[in-house]
Amino acid sequence: MEGALSQGVKGCLTFALLVASGVLPLRGATLERLSMDDLIVKSTAIVRGTVSSTWTAYRGRDIYTHYKIQVSESFKGPAQQVVEIMVPGGVIGALHQTVAGSPTLAPGDSYVFFLWTSNQGVTWIMGLTQGLFRLSGSDAVDPTATRAASGELMLDPATARPVKDAALSMKLSALRTRIAGRLKAGGVQ
Repeated sequence: MEGALSQGVKGCLTFALLVASGVLPLRGATLERLSMDDLIVKSTAIVRGTVSSTWTAYRGRDIYTHYKIQVSESFKGPAQQVVEIMVPGGVIGALHQTVAGSPTLAPGDSYVFFLWTSNQGVTWIMGLTQGLFRLSGSDAVDPTATRAASGELMLDPATARPVKDAALSMKLSALRTRIAGRLKAGGVQ
């Protein structure tokens, strides 16, 4: 009996060491589903812009990708020509760190960004991919703003139950009107 118990303890310790060393990654993201109104109200800034550059850096043990955004229109927050955002994950040398739910942006691509700036001055995309609307046909007078459905586990904030995310697509003019209407109705600026 004692040998069997010893073997069980050794097995548990081996498993714990494998998990601790990262051999068995158990990472995943659980996101709170944000409605369009949540994105508008909770954001400290909402801007239309184009990714102009990108770089990665360590912050503690984690890698973050930084993006410089050339702002062409501001819907909420202070007027600014350039904003720098930070997204968890990235590549430095041979080390590649992936964070579930984090978007990857490419220089030259245009988006509407729902942003939140922390007390430390770091600016993030609200809800990771939830706060990012890609603009297709950005040279068009009224491009289409599209947000893909997130594949990450999402919870309804009212019930804490899992829910499926849905893709959203609308003309930029409709998104602009929706943002302005919600800000005016809620007294949020």
